[in-house]
Amino acid sequence: MILAGDIGGTKTVLALFSETEGIGTGPRFETRYPSKDYDSLESVIEEFLAKTAEIPSVACFGVAGPVDRQTSQITNLPWQISARSISDRFKIAQVTLINDLESIATAVPHLDSEDLHTLNPGRAERRGTIAVVAPGTGLGTAFLVWTGTGYKALASEGGHTSFAPRTQREVELLTYLQSRYRHVSFERICSGRHLPNIYEFLLDSGEYYEPNWLTTELTQAQDKTPVIVQAALAQKAEICMATLDLFVSTLGTAISNMAITILPRGGIYLGGGIPPRILPRLQQADFLEAVAHRGRFRDFSLKWPVHVILTPRTALYGAALSAMKMSKARPD
Repeated sequence: MILAGDIGGTKTVLALFSETEGIGTGPRFETRYPSKDYDSLESVIEEFLAKTAEIPSVACFGVAGPVDRQTSQITNLPWQISARSISDRFKIAQVTLINDLESIATAVPHLDSEDLHTLNPGRAERRGTIAVVAPGTGLGTAFLVWTGTGYKALASEGGHTSFAPRTQREVELLTYLQSRYRHVSFERICSGRHLPNIYEFLLDSGEYYEPNWLTTELTQAQDKTPVIVQAALAQKAEICMATLDLFVSTLGTAISNMAITILPRGGIYLGGGIPPRILPRLQQADFLEAVAHRGRFRDFSLKWPVHVILTPRTALYGAALSAMKMSKARPD
């Protein structure tokens, strides 16, 4: 059995796959846990394995944070994760940590058409570099390069690059956030955890009114982001619509900056939990215009395909694929 995990700031998903059956038949066991309810990944694994009564031989976890020498500090969670510690505690022969975006990227070449919604068909170049950008709790990035025998996924922390405003309103947003943070990254704006920063900026500007019903919902909500997004999509509050507009604009710029750096002739894939939820807003023309906003390179940028990943199991399957690859490489 192979243990795979998708470890994020909001949720932790663990699953057991049969090595002989592969991932095509799906996991034998799968459970989702609210990450904030546990003090460590080990406590989640212990609960999961106790329920399944299985002892996996190989494990791979896609973690929402940088991986250094097989250890990781989760970016939006107070968890320190060590592959060696997990291996020793649970007697798993081989444990590997990979960045969660590397995990998503690993699965991208295996996605089917029903797993995707295409925003721009473009013209994909066979074996071209592929970009992956995933706004979820945080903002993750990764990319894939062709090695001659297949695609190799490479992790990145591009979500933490400095926010680069394109419009006067975005310049004002940057100035507003500089009073809060030592470094204003794209993640401080276009991620689920920080989308309320945009809302608060617009509210404090005095240009928008917060209706009483919205004040009540936001006060009662543990997470303000779903309230704001749902109100925006339903066109119930102008301030929420303006918040989502600014979110989409800055996300397009973040994608554009990464794309012009790596030239994703194989396509751009949007992962994470937010893009499927705001798909109607991403289908509006201004989003792709923001992605292609590269001055003299605009027409060139419009050639790149842009897809939204619809399946929520992408990171989990990428971790399972990585684990199976490791298992096959192990000496008998």
